[in-house]
Amino acid sequence: MGMIMSFMGKGLPMPSTQMPSYVIGSLYKQFVDKNIKTFDEFHVAVLEIFNAFNSSLPGKHYDVPSRKDVEAGYNDWRAAPELEKKEMFINFMKEKLNTGKLDDSTFIIGLATPPAAMAAKRAGENVPQLGFIKAIPDVIFVPSATILALVSAKLTKRMLQGSPIAS
Repeated sequence: MGMIMSFMGKGLPMPSTQMPSYVIGSLYKQFVDKNIKTFDEFHVAVLEIFNAFNSSLPGKHYDVPSRKDVEAGYNDWRAAPELEKKEMFINFMKEKLNTGKLDDSTFIIGLATPPAAMAAKRAGENVPQLGFIKAIPDVIFVPSATILALVSAKLTKRMLQGSPIAS
């Protein structure tokens, strides 16, 4: 259906590159209604906007900017005249709107873990000490093992690289 609409020229009312600024502009009204006076209120409002983006857009997720970037944006926003605050906020959000990227290890682990979890469960069912594994349904065991593998791989990678978990 989307292809037909694009051929007819009746797709989105604006190009997809303009869509984030349109959405940010409409979210800014909610942002202003909160009567922000401190950096913490500004930071929470920015996090809520990113949460709204990530929860409403399937497949495409955006990384939240670092606290330093948000603080710099808050200082610029606070110093701006009242008429320029909206434009300054929209520009700040467009600059910091970075699409989250999967690295190769996350992709490989996400693909390899489910079959490995099923094989481990089948092998564990035959071991008398691990007989309790039979009681766990496959629909619980496989996703749990996959999530555990992804989280442990991500934490291990961050510890080895020396980057903090939350910056």
